[in-house]
Amino acid sequence: MSNVEKPVILSAQANTGGENSQLTRVLKPIHLWALAVGLVISGNYFGWSYGFGAGGVIGLAIALIPVTIFYVTFILSYSELATSIPHAGGPSAYARRALGKFWGYMSGISCLIEFVFAPPAIALAIGGYIHNIVPAIPAMTATVFAFLVFIFINYWGMKTSATFELIVTIVALVGLVIYWGLAIPHFDMAKVMAEPVLPNGYNGIMAAVPFAIWFYLAIEGGAMSAEEMVNPQKDISVGFLSGMGTLTVMAFATLFLTAGIADVALIDAVDYPLPMALSCVYGESSFWVLAINAIGLFGLVASLHGIILGYSRQAYAMARTGYLPKFLAYVHPKHRTPVWALLLPGLVCLGAAMTGLTNVVITISVFGSVIMYIISLISLFVLRSKEPEMKRPFKVPMFPLVPTISLIIAVFCVVSLLVASIDSLIWVAVAYVLAVAYYFIWGNKNIRPFEEEFGVLDELDN
Repeated sequence: MSNVEKPVILSAQANTGGENSQLTRVLKPIHLWALAVGLVISGNYFGWSYGFGAGGVIGLAIALIPVTIFYVTFILSYSELATSIPHAGGPSAYARRALGKFWGYMSGISCLIEFVFAPPAIALAIGGYIHNIVPAIPAMTATVFAFLVFIFINYWGMKTSATFELIVTIVALVGLVIYWGLAIPHFDMAKVMAEPVLPNGYNGIMAAVPFAIWFYLAIEGGAMSAEEMVNPQKDISVGFLSGMGTLTVMAFATLFLTAGIADVALIDAVDYPLPMALSCVYGESSFWVLAINAIGLFGLVASLHGIILGYSRQAYAMARTGYLPKFLAYVHPKHRTPVWALLLPGLVCLGAAMTGLTNVVITISVFGSVIMYIISLISLFVLRSKEPEMKRPFKVPMFPLVPTISLIIAVFCVVSLLVASIDSLIWVAVAYVLAVAYYFIWGNKNIRPFEEEFGVLDELDN
């Protein structure tokens, strides 16, 4: 950015509350790795197993192959955007710079749809795990309590949040390794290849795509902590790429080992598939089943906590830009956290959770994510053409092949959602209609000038 823009930053701060609109830079690559893995790790503990019901074991495994290729190519592409534009708005900021105000808004709204509808599914799973451990506690009571607790932890400050995320992510990873170790001696390939191999044919593969995506959904949320990284231009790519490698190993190991020890008909519609699968070989009341049930809570907690952090930073950044009401950009003077951006979307999350429809909220979240992915990839191509001299600390390798592959598979994912999830898409359509109406009635009236919005990047270079 040019020096001419620096005085504008001061007026931008004044317009949004001066010091009360700034985040603090405290995060290192290990925190981003923990955030990226923690955001997603719950996808190994629940949600994905609904794909067994949609497409069978092999159908879900086939769906996971293009989805994994997509996420590898997407994270390579996304790392270029995140290191070039280390902004709390993440995809909203990238799209605005490349495509203009409206598409910046639509990308941000898509990200909010992803991040607001993922936590209800995770909280419902937490309720299910707790109820499975202590039947006297109603699942919905545990769900609501979990939401309130982790909103409070996020409110307490980024350093506290990041340290907590690192701890629970490591515990959840250790839990998965223990689970794999317990499953390997009992693995039976015949269970994986049980007839019918594709119970719902090729349509089943398409229907399994949203649940394959659940293994990786929200990894990109780490980019929203860019303004809180100590050295964002260097550290983001390290955190993202190490996180993606970790998640790829986790996804395939969890899918095949679970299918190889259990009757998938028992776990294709429950929110605690890992302890249920282990109970098939160790018995329901065994120590190891109870242990994985308890450790599974850490995986769910890591993702719930991380995604709450993600939606709060997205809402904060969009409010700071002017897309959303200004009060959402208020930052607590002591804890340096966006208070209202935590609380208001949290109420929406809580309402969605109380429907109890885990598979529906997963599909809504996945749809928002895929739309955001497509807009982000298009933004990458536009910025390469429009701003070839932009500072790019990390460049996607083999451009344009890698992002082209990613974009093609993203379109395939959209088609899969349209084919397999008609019932849920009604709610997605309602969300987008309301969002577009808000933009043209109010959201486009108070948008800060482009130079003010991106002038914040000068501070990150100093």
